[in-house]
Amino acid sequence: MSEQEKNNEWDSLWQEYTKALENWKSIFEQIQNASNEMQSKFNDVWEKATKESSNETMKLFGQNWQKAMSDAGITSFKDFSDNWQKYLNESNMSAFKQFVDSWQKTLSSSGIEQMNAYGEMMKKFTETWGTMWPKNS
Repeated sequence: MSEQEKNNEWDSLWQEYTKALENWKSIFEQIQNASNEMQSKFNDVWEKATKESSNETMKLFGQNWQKAMSDAGITSFKDFSDNWQKYLNESNMSAFKQFVDSWQKTLSSSGIEQMNAYGEMMKKFTETWGTMWPKNS
């Protein structure tokens, strides 16, 4: 193989790599943006729910959500239950902010496995919400 052919092969490989890296970066940014938007809407939903629901209803929701996650085998977040209980006991926005901050810190500390678990937790949140507050069709 000539020196020119080696250079062309290297250039081609490097271009493929940089294209793959740019694609990864774009998808990663899309995931970050989608996660931020979802978390913002989650916060809005949660704030509205806490203002318009009794503590007992919120406690029941939390129990149902935890059960749904447990039934689905989501065990990645052992602190979730403790932080959730602390929020319910204090029932104020400061406690909720601490709950969300702690939860988000845990989720962002590890890669794809945590992202998948986060998605599953949010899916169970949505399913549980739907059973307790079904949409009026």
